[in-house]
Amino acid sequence: MSNPPRRLIFAGTPEFAAVALKALIEHSEALNIDIVAVYTQPDRKAGRGQKLTASPVKQLALENDLPVEQPISFSLKHELGKVSRETLEGYQFDIMVVAAYGLILPQGVLNIPTLGCLNIHASLLPRWRGAAPIHRAILAGDDETGITIMQMDKGLDTGDMLYKVACPIEPDDTTASLHDQLAELGGQAIVTVLQDLNTYQANATAQNDEQANYAEKLTKEEGQIDWTQSDEMIHRQIRGMTPYPSAFTFLQSPEGEAKRVKGVAAMPPNASQTTDKPAGTVISVGKRAILVACGQGTTLRLTKLQFAGSKPLTAEQICQGGQLDDGDRFVVDLP
Repeated sequence: MSNPPRRLIFAGTPEFAAVALKALIEHSEALNIDIVAVYTQPDRKAGRGQKLTASPVKQLALENDLPVEQPISFSLKHELGKVSRETLEGYQFDIMVVAAYGLILPQGVLNIPTLGCLNIHASLLPRWRGAAPIHRAILAGDDETGITIMQMDKGLDTGDMLYKVACPIEPDDTTASLHDQLAELGGQAIVTVLQDLNTYQANATAQNDEQANYAEKLTKEEGQIDWTQSDEMIHRQIRGMTPYPSAFTFLQSPEGEAKRVKGVAAMPPNASQTTDKPAGTVISVGKRAILVACGQGTTLRLTKLQFAGSKPLTAEQICQGGQLDDGDRFVVDLP
């Protein structure tokens, strides 16, 4: 007789997690798993109308007739947390798969499933533990990143590693494009591990804490461009901030006002294009790109900008519309 399916709970919230859940749903029969419940964050207000919106994970779960739970806490110090734990234990599950859930799982929760809790983390641990591993990898100029399937413990992304798969970071990758690649890779990785979970758990590798660093959550202020930095540093910043929280700068107007410009996009740096113009100077406004002076005599070719009260504009649209002229200046002195 075949073994009964392992009872699995999935916990995740954003699109990154939904891709992994979709992979598990599609491979559930081959993996001999039964997804008994899906846990996700409570509905949040979103969009201009601020309507309550279900997370991508919840939407996918409902489309596939999977039970959905949305607790606000698992802490025993919280009355609702006690109820949440009782509900969770009631599913009598074997394993939990977690991906960008957004809710802390206390040790008592991690101990509930007989096979523990597995996390799909978007970095090659122990590098970039924490909340923003994709952004930080680009900002740091890393050549590669990847997915780590980790056995969760009470620490922040400190558990033993079951499986790692690498992904190159290309010169034109943004957080958005890399996110999509890693989401697909994460779905493939968790399927790979669950195909032979006992072997992967038996060969788990402890992380070297001395090699660890942390991917702190980004602030909007980190998006402000300092034009005195090199073209390479600014290009990383633009890519790492796309699509959120978005790189931005200020354009010095003839009246002396600094007008905010956001949604910046740029081509990879060209080392042969140098200048003696002051940093922040608009050297030329062309149809393909807007050439701006950066620090150390370097330059950067901007391809998209969004001016206040306007939709995002390409370099060609800006060239034709006259929003920028040769010799204009982006603010260098940061407020």
